[in-house]
Amino acid sequence: MTGRFIVLEGGDASGKSTQAARLVARLQGLGKDVIETFEPGATRAGQRIRSLLLDGDEPLVPAAEALLMAADRAQHVAEVVRPALARGTWVVSDRYVPSTLAYQGAGRALDPQLLERVSEWATDGLVADLVLVLDVPDEVAAARRSADDRMEREAEEFHSRVRDAYRRLARLRDWTVIDGSGDVDSVEEKLWSVVSERLSP
Repeated sequence: MTGRFIVLEGGDASGKSTQAARLVARLQGLGKDVIETFEPGATRAGQRIRSLLLDGDEPLVPAAEALLMAADRAQHVAEVVRPALARGTWVVSDRYVPSTLAYQGAGRALDPQLLERVSEWATDGLVADLVLVLDVPDEVAAARRSADDRMEREAEEFHSRVRDAYRRLARLRDWTVIDGSGDVDSVEEKLWSVVSERLSP
């Protein structure tokens, strides 16, 4: 028996973390064994990688940023995600491979095919059962962002490219886009309706 792997995606300040916690609680209410995790930084090694990626103002070239993301993801999958799925636990992750395609692909203008190959190598081919993209208008996200980390401090043009990439990739890859601009309860209900329909919890 294996668990199910659900990934929440979207730009900064789209509400992923809040909705991931609510989804986990909802699944637990149905008696599911489920864990909540995130990228980058869910492992001890990942915490150090996250600090390099997001803390401080030291510049990182795009290739270094992408490779650090891949290193974090490789550790995350090996240490957290695959073991949980193997024992039948559901996994809800705040970010996964789609973040690399949106942020380092569109945001940093790196070769998307190369990023795909690196991501497949880092995860040993593990793909999510369901990807949910929370989409909010640029002005809403800008008002919510706190500029607490290096990504959030990027220019609005960067965040707009990331958002556009998520929407475009969703059409190509069977990701589900959910309007995240409403109140948290209504967004939760939209998200839950998709999970219920697609994965029959």
